Amino acid sequence: MKYMLLIYGEEDSWTEDERQACMIESMAISRELQSQSKLLASAPLHSVDTATSVRVREGRRQITDGPFAETTEQLGGYYVLDVEDLDEAIAIAARLPPAKKGTVEIRPLFPLPEPPPSAS
Repeated sequence: MKYMLLIYGEEDSWTEDERQACMIESMAISRELQSQSKLLASAPLHSVDTATSVRVREGRRQITDGPFAETTEQLGGYYVLDVEDLDEAIAIAARLPPAKKGTVEIRPLFPLPEPPPSAS
């Protein structure tokens, strides 16, 4: 089963030393999961200061700076896993350093149907 782990936290809650330690520990966990073929993708995100949100309403595009929702915890990164079940995803999420200061949201990925073969 495929899951996305969304990493949330307050952007200013980490010192630079804590952030470095978090990255090193997270990369070690990523390498371990990759060696087990359980990690499909992961990446930290730039600050919300660099975010752009796009909405289309009544055919008109609306572009705003920053994330869509105002919240104290911001989306800071993600992991995409292919694991046995939710229990395994929870066990992995609990190991991630950001879970100690923020939140790791786990969402199952909705499987898309195979597209029909194209006529050529």
